[in-house]
Amino acid sequence: MNRSAAAMLRWSWLLGVALLGPAALPAGGAERRLPQVRRHQAGGSLLSGDRWVLQASPRVAAPALRRLEVGTPLHLLRHWRSDDGRDWIQVKVSSGSALPMAVDGQRGWIHG
Repeated sequence: MNRSAAAMLRWSWLLGVALLGPAALPAGGAERRLPQVRRHQAGGSLLSGDRWVLQASPRVAAPALRRLEVGTPLHLLRHWRSDDGRDWIQVKVSSGSALPMAVDGQRGWIHG
């Protein structure tokens, strides 16, 4: 290989690295430390309101499982936003002294 071809190849490689190298970096340069992974932790306590109905699925037309008494302890499982923009919360009826054993642990959806 002659000198001019070697010089042309070297400059082409250098130009390619200079032009394509920054495209692989994030905007503002490389991150020195890895970002922390955050996970939403479901769970939490909630007391039912006065007109909440526990439904079988997160739809307005879903069958009602039962009407929740005021102050029924609930355990939050997850949040869902339906296609029509309504917020739904999946809950589990928590055990309590005023609740019969048959409904303990019953899961369903409430409109948030």
